[in-house]
Amino acid sequence: MTEQTREEIAIVLDFLPHGYPFDKRPMHRKTPIVQAIGKKHFSLLEIIPKKEVNLQPNEEVYIGEGKRDQIHHIVGKIPLERLTHTARGELDFVIEKLVKENEQMVVDFFNKAGPISTRMHQIELLPGIGKKHMWEVIEERKEKPFESFEDIKTRVKLIPDPIKSVVRRIIEELDNKDKYKIFVR
Repeated sequence: MTEQTREEIAIVLDFLPHGYPFDKRPMHRKTPIVQAIGKKHFSLLEIIPKKEVNLQPNEEVYIGEGKRDQIHHIVGKIPLERLTHTARGELDFVIEKLVKENEQMVVDFFNKAGPISTRMHQIELLPGIGKKHMWEVIEERKEKPFESFEDIKTRVKLIPDPIKSVVRRIIEELDNKDKYKIFVR
């Protein structure tokens, strides 16, 4: 991870106290594994907790530099398809929670998003948003910048739920559906 994309806090998606079930090593050689998502850049991470530490889904853990209370080390990033069923089930809820907590970041995206090429705009990368929606967003933000999710919903009638669109986009980015990354680093 480069310095600017380093995560400080991760949210536990799944805790496997006996490691992965497909790991063929003897039980005494297996280490507990945590699958987590970074709170700031939505990085999917595989983490090794310290001995005797038990973690629960949705628990926040410090993974930054310096002394870590619960985490021994970070193995690295993992692809979406490596997530366990439990982690995959938690992912949508955790991302939605993070999007709501980072409302200003998402509202800023709606206010500042620009064209990618002469035929494509960043706003069009959000699932369920086409050219008509994009032009409505652009016209509304020219009059006055958006202030909240509620403001976007009220002023842009064609976008029923900007939160759901952003959550779906983040999951597409984690799944490497296309080359453009808006939210995931």
